[in-house]
Amino acid sequence: MFKYIKNDLPASVVVFFVALPLCLGIALASGAPLFSGLISGIIGGTIVGALSGSKIGVSGPAAGLAAIVLVAIQNLGFENFLVAVVLAGIFQILLGVLKAGVIGYYFPSSVIKGMLTGIGIIIFLKQIPFFFGHLDAKSKGFGLIDFLGSLEKIETSSIIIGIIGLVILILWDTVLSKKGKFFQVIQGPIVAVAIGIVYYFFTKDSSYTIAGQNLVNVPTPSNSDEFFAQFVFPNFNAITNPEILITAFTIGLVASLETLLCVEATDKLDPHNNVTPTNRELFAQGAGNIVSGLIGGLPITQVIVRSSANINSGGRTKTSAIVHGLLLLISVMLIPTLLNNIPLSVLASILLIVGYKLAKPSTFKTMFKLGWKQSIPFFATVVPMVVTGNLLLGIGIGLAVGIVVILIKSFQNSHFLHKEDKSNGQQKMKMTLAEEVTFFNKGAILKELDALPEDSYLELDVRKTRYLDNDIIEILEDFALKAKERNIDIKIISERGNIENPPSYIEFFKLRPKTA
Repeated sequence: MFKYIKNDLPASVVVFFVALPLCLGIALASGAPLFSGLISGIIGGTIVGALSGSKIGVSGPAAGLAAIVLVAIQNLGFENFLVAVVLAGIFQILLGVLKAGVIGYYFPSSVIKGMLTGIGIIIFLKQIPFFFGHLDAKSKGFGLIDFLGSLEKIETSSIIIGIIGLVILILWDTVLSKKGKFFQVIQGPIVAVAIGIVYYFFTKDSSYTIAGQNLVNVPTPSNSDEFFAQFVFPNFNAITNPEILITAFTIGLVASLETLLCVEATDKLDPHNNVTPTNRELFAQGAGNIVSGLIGGLPITQVIVRSSANINSGGRTKTSAIVHGLLLLISVMLIPTLLNNIPLSVLASILLIVGYKLAKPSTFKTMFKLGWKQSIPFFATVVPMVVTGNLLLGIGIGLAVGIVVILIKSFQNSHFLHKEDKSNGQQKMKMTLAEEVTFFNKGAILKELDALPEDSYLELDVRKTRYLDNDIIEILEDFALKAKERNIDIKIISERGNIENPPSYIEFFKLRPKTA
């Protein structure tokens, strides 16, 4: 852990500067106490960082879970929601023990992209009231329609500093970050937050001050007893509530998927080509979520923003992730008053950028170019998520549509039928079966066989076929009877010889398994 300390310490500082505003911002987007975002950042850095097998991955509260958390807290209450976080952690540990680290590979990329895009749109829309400093933005259930119906409550000073923060972030990301090492070490989000604090400090006694409800509000304990008193604990009396169990499953599944996707992306970015053990990562994330839920934190995943910042800053081992968590803990204990001078509109500007990057217009353009097989499952995931705010519903519909697409393509690609000229008065037809032919292909093959003209000659080529489902063999057996009545001769061409009008197709394929 200390072999590359000269690389890891500077990287940990950069990751800390990136993580601090994101922890607060994601808690804001989730409708949770801002302190809970800091707790999950600390746990993600220290506990998950220590248990993980990833050398450069960094964990913390995830923007991808904000939409789920927001709805869950509104429906369950925060203490009951924490029970779901703990149960989600147990579910993740179980996945790790069962070696389910490959689960991410079984979700179509179009559905995953749709999930991330839907999350980005939801985050973007939810931050608009905070960006404009609406005085009711923190109200339970307050949404975009409520915002548009009460524009007289927006605050000019919040808009000013929000716009300044947004300009800084865009300028930093597109121009300054490419100008030198300094602009890579000091990240745009921390500069935007610092300017927001300075703005509030110089305007707090003027008419351009920012209202108290539009500022960060974390507890400011005066001693250790008050510090520990601010932690919130789960209400395990509600553990039998079915809604808690559904929420736990949703959080566990989505957090695992987001982590596994991040692991794959992070390993590709790593210049030293480290490979993260996925099952151990699920175990570490589960342990982190259990601890986070027990003391009032948000759900945790590995996060690509922090992980990429760690890689770009030269981080080599898990020391950088652990130290960044310790720095978050020190900031909560020593400078909570300073944190309470951060305008919420600045955090909203950071999250607007996060939401935009998750739902870039170029993503929609790319999905259109990839054709209907990719674009339809993508939009089938995005639209229900954005309309209902239900992430699991969006993923479920996207998966169902993805399966239908697979069935349609399987139906189309089961065989190739070629018509040849007539010889000896018979129309010659040649049907070549695909490499794998299953019961999904029954309809397509049956349709083709029934459409064969009378007095024709069919060559059935199975030389490329490596798997032939028994359902298809039974179709051929039944068609043999119809073929005799319609004067259709059949010749099977196989790797092990040819045969005309076999008396039993079932026996023929049993004697010549797989390759016929």
